[in-house]
Amino acid sequence: MKKVFAIWFLFVACAQAGDLVFTEKIKDVNAPADATTLTADFPFTNSSKDSVTIVKTDPGCSCLKVEVSGGKLKYAPGESGVLRATFDMGNYSGVVEKKVAVWLDVDAPDQPSKTLTVRFHIPVLVATDPKTVQWNIGAPSTPQVIHVSMSEGQMIRVNQVDSSSESFTCEIKTIEEGRRYDIFVTPKEMNRSGMAVIRIKTDCEIAKYKVQQAFAVVRKSAPTPSTSRP
Repeated sequence: MKKVFAIWFLFVACAQAGDLVFTEKIKDVNAPADATTLTADFPFTNSSKDSVTIVKTDPGCSCLKVEVSGGKLKYAPGESGVLRATFDMGNYSGVVEKKVAVWLDVDAPDQPSKTLTVRFHIPVLVATDPKTVQWNIGAPSTPQVIHVSMSEGQMIRVNQVDSSSESFTCEIKTIEEGRRYDIFVTPKEMNRSGMAVIRIKTDCEIAKYKVQQAFAVVRKSAPTPSTSRP
């Protein structure tokens, strides 16, 4: 009987515990091409009959800063606020998903009751494919191609390509001026491993797109899986 009462008491306590209700838990944010930071706002309301305190937030990444409106952390019943996530875009591009964990005063230390997700959609003005070209040690020193293309409507020229290592040479071939380029990368030494950063320099006016990076690698070939008879 005592055990049943204890379970019932715990259930009632949890049911009456303070809670914040967020209008959205998943948010999509579209970035202008020249943006350096992005923000995502998550409005919330204390829907319970008790006061609720936000005791901790964890964005999981140094590129994301989390603030609660006015620095206010305690909310009375019916009171509302906004949690804002500010993203430092750096050199990110494409779709970048980040999560923010939120602990309330009723949560266990290792179990946040709220997880907010924000997806930042960042334009890819200059795309490289593949990001890495590879050769096996001992293979022929055959040129491999990195394709560079500009997003629709953009006129961006590739005007220089550099290799961080003298063991690789690079050559630009214009496929369509301001639209598409091929970068031919050739290793000079095939008897040992090596790596280079390929820097692709453009005339884009937006700083983060002026230089794109790709990689060239000469490596040991992966071992062939052995097969055994049953």
